[in-house]
Amino acid sequence: MSQLKLKDTLTLPESAFDIAHHLGFGDKEKAKWAWYELAGSVLSHYLVDQQARLDALMNWFYRDLGFCARESYFSLEAATLATCITSRQGNSTTLATVLMLLAKQLDLKLDVLLLPGMTLLASRIDGQVRYINPLNGESLTRHQLHVFVRGELGNGAPFKPSYLKPVSLKRILSRMIHEIKAGAILTSQFEAAMECCNLLLQWHEDDLNLNRERAFIAQQLGCIKVAAADLKHFVDNSPHDPVTELVKLQLKELSDDREVYH
Repeated sequence: MSQLKLKDTLTLPESAFDIAHHLGFGDKEKAKWAWYELAGSVLSHYLVDQQARLDALMNWFYRDLGFCARESYFSLEAATLATCITSRQGNSTTLATVLMLLAKQLDLKLDVLLLPGMTLLASRIDGQVRYINPLNGESLTRHQLHVFVRGELGNGAPFKPSYLKPVSLKRILSRMIHEIKAGAILTSQFEAAMECCNLLLQWHEDDLNLNRERAFIAQQLGCIKVAAADLKHFVDNSPHDPVTELVKLQLKELSDDREVYH
């Protein structure tokens, strides 16, 4: 797989289409035309009143077009924006992204919020904030948002104010790549998963957990040298991490393996 250099000038949906195409997922051309069609036809819902415009958009998106959560929620298909646009099924990140982009066509601002394990939208109209579940368009309370966080991180997990901060395109695309990576690992497409780690490390070179994850994937591919180098990098740079002792054991097993390989 050739190296893709991630640019700092990002656009949606184009950057997401390019990344998925590079990884070998989703039909870029088909998605592009499906997107042009959506972006053109949404304009008929341009109403003067902002709230009425948002309601019309939601009605059209979920009821008329039938966008919904994909049954195989953690699949590659759900995580790939191109496939979400052409099949009208996705996960919370891909659906939130399509809805945000369509809202933009109507001069409406929908902010993407990243909770642990869940992507949401927030609309701010006339000083009123509304949190939207992109899987079905329903409004959510702050309490329900906290329930999502506790479901993902455990009952004692606090609700951090940072969860309600709108995120950049880079953060949205990073989450998409993480979710594509998870889908690729589920289906044992380890080369694509490895490339997802490489792409993420271009943007987040200090994220040592990516090195750990890449080591696991490299091991599945039989690239023992790469796996050992990543684990060593993790150990050297995070001596106080609680998992470091475990990683040292993995590293020892790998060097034993390497002697067996040669």
